Amino acid sequence: MKPSIEVNFARVDEKDLPELLAKMWAYEGDILTIYAMRLMAYLWVRTSELIEGDWPEFQLDKAKWEIPPERMKKRRPHIVPLPHQAVSILRDLCMRTGKGKKVFPGANDKDKTMSNNTILFALYRLGYKGEMTGHGFRGIASTVLYGSGEFEGDWIEMQLAHVEENKVKGAYNHAKYLKQRTRMMQWWADYVDAQLAKGIAASAA
Repeated sequence: MKPSIEVNFARVDEKDLPELLAKMWAYEGDILTIYAMRLMAYLWVRTSELIEGDWPEFQLDKAKWEIPPERMKKRRPHIVPLPHQAVSILRDLCMRTGKGKKVFPGANDKDKTMSNNTILFALYRLGYKGEMTGHGFRGIASTVLYGSGEFEGDWIEMQLAHVEENKVKGAYNHAKYLKQRTRMMQWWADYVDAQLAKGIAASAA
């Protein structure tokens, strides 16, 4: 399968990822914003899918996040296998916000989510206005995963929640390729960590 193209979402080139990650990990803003940015890097979901997440969707002991259909663009349920890096962040987040329903509650109203622009404005403050969005990690991950030669296109597209419009609705299986996607998500998270280490080393040189 050919990679899908998502437009209108600015993103840096793969070669610029180490510097971006180093700046993100050094960001000194609100802890919820820090964790939201890091989870976007690790999980490459749509921004709204992350910040509107409810705690009942997460099964941290099973390293799995099940997003209900009403929160998905295609109105179909979606499973996000959680690499251990994401589980660690979410466990700490649970200690901070787990007494409520929202994973990322708003600053003034805990029953609502943080602003949809929170991640975007944090990237602005890091110097990436017009160059990177939270959604941009989807494009970077897709490019890297396709280029790696390690993963089938169908696995990548399934994890991006790109569903062919001509698929029979009743035949859609949101758990398809779950074992393969789980391995792929861990590979990607390890790749992010490796790029982060490169970025930190370069900034210290």
